Amino acid sequence: MIEAEIRAFINDSEFLRLKQFFDSSAKFIKEDEQETHYLDFDIDLRIQQAREYSKVWLKKGKIHDKAREEIEIKTKRENFEELKKLFSALGYETKVKWLRRRLQYNWEGVKVSLDNTKGYGKIIELEKQTDEKNKEKTLEELKEKIKALGIKLTPKEDFEIKYKEYIRQNSTLC
Repeated sequence: MIEAEIRAFINDSEFLRLKQFFDSSAKFIKEDEQETHYLDFDIDLRIQQAREYSKVWLKKGKIHDKAREEIEIKTKRENFEELKKLFSALGYETKVKWLRRRLQYNWEGVKVSLDNTKGYGKIIELEKQTDEKNKEKTLEELKEKIKALGIKLTPKEDFEIKYKEYIRQNSTLC
């Protein structure tokens, strides 16, 4: 499957407005606290510990692409330290660590995340699973939905600049 997703940086008032909207107009899925390690590897390989589980996942393509194949393996939450040891033993150290609070909703068949990542900012993400044949159509649907929310899509280049700056400021903390 292909994960089609679009995202935008949002300010505090937009975050609050969107939270209120989704609390009343969407199905609340969960609130989560996540620690995600982006591994120093030539592809997008990550490990994460959330409240209910840990996982390792690979996103094919380039970071911040709008549609990528994703391979994900979930395991018990308490296995996170073992995942870190495993990848370290294989030579894949943590490049950067994210600490994120995520609110997740299902809104008209779209997975919506409102994220607040420490030191990075607040983001809205709209996501839907699709296949290669329908990915452009799905991306257009997501763009229409974010536009209907009154949110301007953040260009990929802006995310890349912010990501590189975050890595520069935070990679020494790993």
